[in-house]
Parts: sequence; C-alpha cells; structure tokens
Amino acid sequence: MNRGNILFGTGNDKLAQMHTLEAIMASTIMVVIIVFAVQATSLTPLTSSTANAHIEAQLQTIGQDMLSALDYSQYDQTSDLKKDILDWNGDEYAWSGDSYESRANANATLNSSMKYMFTYILIPRGIAHNVQFSHMSDTGRFSSIFYIYNGDPSDNAVIVSRKVLLSNPDIGNTSIFQINTGIVDIDDTTDLYNIIDVKLILWRM
Repeated sequence: MNRGNILFGTGNDKLAQMHTLEAIMASTIMVVIIVFAVQATSLTPLTSSTANAHIEAQLQTIGQDMLSALDYSQYDQTSDLKKDILDWNGDEYAWSGDSYESRANANATLNSSMKYMFTYILIPRGIAHNVQFSHMSDTGRFSSIFYIYNGDPSDNAVIVSRKVLLSNPDIGNTSIFQINTGIVDIDDTTDLYNIIDVKLILWRM
C-alpha cells in the first residue's frame, strides 16, 4: 500500500476534520464558561464592597455638609461651630438614648448647635458618631480631646474635619478656658490663641 495514501487518504481527512471540530467546540464551551463565571461574580450594587463604598460616600457628604453649615457665619459674626468650642467646659459627652450626657456628671447634658443638628440628622438614621477637638499643645505637639464619644468606630468609618481659628478676643478669659478645656495659648505675643481641628467621625451601627 502506498504510504502517501495512508497519511493523506480520505479517512485521515475525515479524522482531522473531526479533531478540528472537537477543538472548536471545546474552545466555545470554555469561552461560554468563562463569560458565565465573570458575569456571575461581577460586582453589583447589592454586593458588600459596593454597598460599603456607597454608604461611606453618603456619610462623607453628610459630615461635610453638617460641618459646613455649622461653620457658616455672616460677616463679623461668630459661627455656631466656633460658639460650641468657646462654650465648651471640657466635659466629654455621650448619647444616652435621650440626650448627650456628660461622662463626669450624668445630670449635665450638652446644649449646643452640634447637639441639635446631630439629634435631627444622625440619631434618627442610626449613624454613630464621635467628635474630637485636635489642637497644638504648648510643646508643639498635637493633642486630641473628645467632645462627643459614642464608642470605637467601625472599619468603614469616615472622618471629616474643619479647622476653626480661636483668638484671644473670641475667648475673653483665656486662663479659665485653658483650665477647663486643656487647650493652651500657642502664641502669647499675638491675639492668636490656637487652631482647632474639629474631627467628625461617622459610621453605621
């Protein structure tokens, strides 16, 4: 028998066509499986990571809007945010379910613009929150004090901040203010008293 007929005969042509067809079908099945797997595992608005990112963006917007509203003031007027700092007696407050109570004295409750805004916006929505005042100490280092503390924030918490400049005329009796709050005068040669970085930490409970 001719060897060429064995290698290149009609039977071998049919066998080669079958192998080619099988390869095409296998490739098609592989592509379909890959497409299906990608679609099945792709992120949707209901997946955990996307939902967390959406919540964090919402909290960021809410926090920035609240601090912007509190820090707004007309010309030659003191903003509500600055008033809250100036009226602060140094106590740390926590939400009790009805009001913000002082941790040092349960009979003392917070009465400030932040309190009214938080009870109107954050509390009904179940948004946990802390407020921290960061300032420069007399040693040149930054120190932080809690104004409102409601527990340790979650991993998905967001932080928004606003800087408030305090001057000696704003405070009046600087000695009493320093004793109550621990916030010192960083420059006794000028009217600059200190710069407070108000940090609002928000997270979902």
